[in-house]
Amino acid sequence: MRYHHVDVFTGQAYSGNSLTVFPTAGGLTASQMAQVTRELRHFESIFLQPGGQDGRTWQARVFDLLEELDFAGHPVIGAACVLHALHGTAPDEEWTLRLRTRTVRVATHRHSRGRYSSVLDQGSALFLSRPEVPDVASWFSLRPEHLDPDLRPEVVSTGLRYLVVPVRHGALERARVAFDLQAFLAPLGAQFAYMLDATAIEGRHWNNDGIAEDVATGSAAGCVAAYLRRNGRIGDGEQVTLRQGGFAGRPSEMAITAHGTGTDIPSVEVGGDVAFVGDGRLEVLPQ
Repeated sequence: MRYHHVDVFTGQAYSGNSLTVFPTAGGLTASQMAQVTRELRHFESIFLQPGGQDGRTWQARVFDLLEELDFAGHPVIGAACVLHALHGTAPDEEWTLRLRTRTVRVATHRHSRGRYSSVLDQGSALFLSRPEVPDVASWFSLRPEHLDPDLRPEVVSTGLRYLVVPVRHGALERARVAFDLQAFLAPLGAQFAYMLDATAIEGRHWNNDGIAEDVATGSAAGCVAAYLRRNGRIGDGEQVTLRQGGFAGRPSEMAITAHGTGTDIPSVEVGGDVAFVGDGRLEVLPQ
């Protein structure tokens, strides 16, 4: 079974967020997909099979090292660019990917051989709560004065539920997850936490246990776009660049846009460049 290795949210190989894409994975079970993902050790792998007669609709399943995900930004963006390389005929194409709980549309553009870009429409944003979390700075080994005094933490979703934690400029470099956040996020209705420097438009995100730092979190980028728009930090339909991964040695850039006003954000877009690194073949499939 063949696979493709791409780096997402970067125009340069060996940067951004790495991904393995399996474009002909129809014969694999969920257990096999999970085993393959753990074997290859990327943050996520995405497994595709045709989902329609038009050649532009595909079933997609995304796995990280722990579980299958309902939605993830960088695998969808990377997979669409691989589909463009394999099946696209024009410089600009559009793809429909059906994930476990939602269907998304992705537009792709071919710049040159091995260099593509993609824009994912994540749909509408939900602003779920603005919880009072007086000790949230300590979650990330920070002090209260490191929090942004003008912005409040908020739980936002464009597919996955993130607690956006705004911090002052310069605080991201100091941040470290102090303890497993799962038990603290669940009562707030959040699945993950994302730290945001709204001045620099830069963020950081770790697994809830703090062991692994993500270098580009596409699902969170949509939440950040909606959050910045709700708070008047970006204009309606204005595209800005969200940076992530620099503190982990894998700098990434995500183009984010939110359409709407206040809490009425009907459309959020996340995009970026995709660099092709290589491809390979699994000689043996897990049993």
